Amino acid sequence: ERKTMVMDEKEKASTAYHEAGHAIVMRLLPDHDPVYKVSIIPRGRALGVTMSLPTQDRYSESKLRLEGQISALYGGRIAEQIIYGDDLVSTGASNDIERATMIARKMVTQWGLSEKLGPMLYAEEEGEVFLGRSSAKSLHMSDETAKLIDAEIKDVVNRNYQRAHEILTENLDIMHSMKEALMKYETIDADQVDDLMERKPVREPKDWHNDDDDKKASSSKKPEEKDQPTDDSAPSEGSAH
Repeated sequence: ERKTMVMDEKEKASTAYHEAGHAIVMRLLPDHDPVYKVSIIPRGRALGVTMSLPTQDRYSESKLRLEGQISALYGGRIAEQIIYGDDLVSTGASNDIERATMIARKMVTQWGLSEKLGPMLYAEEEGEVFLGRSSAKSLHMSDETAKLIDAEIKDVVNRNYQRAHEILTENLDIMHSMKEALMKYETIDADQVDDLMERKPVREPKDWHNDDDDKKASSSKKPEEKDQPTDDSAPSEGSAH
């Protein structure tokens, strides 16, 4: 966490909508790992994060789960698009787009999950660039096949983008509520996500610490009630917030 990085309210709200978009799509897909944390506290280069954990060990992925991952990855960008419009969509989804495109490309070229192309390997190199074409295209791949690969990848991306858009449009009220919860608490866990998805009042996170309440309590104390350190007490280390 980069708690020293301060975002203004506008960027904070945009990040909250972005992460809410990811979380809602993840929760409403039929075969996606459960969401356990959503945060708008910057981590590394990311302004926010939505985390999910598998319920069991997996050694392979189904087509259903792979397409669910693509839909969920586009949830953040779509949330921004719905709220702010096309002209104000941020660059925050660049990594999501890269990952979603990579999954779609591998589905088509490596994992045999395209009906039109069948169970054949079309990617012989790891050094491939965007979509179906490589930096040094295989001599065994015709231009027609390369165009078909591009079309199939776009089809996978587009149908999952549309699915995520429909999910968020139908649950716009939850997206607004989740954004407000993230603006207030900065980080919410599975319990708060459950409340939001059920359209219930959101309970406070267990480790949430309200500085405003502390300030009010401190200011309401009488002078003789204010905490005074003893002579032999060492200063205690405060908890980070």
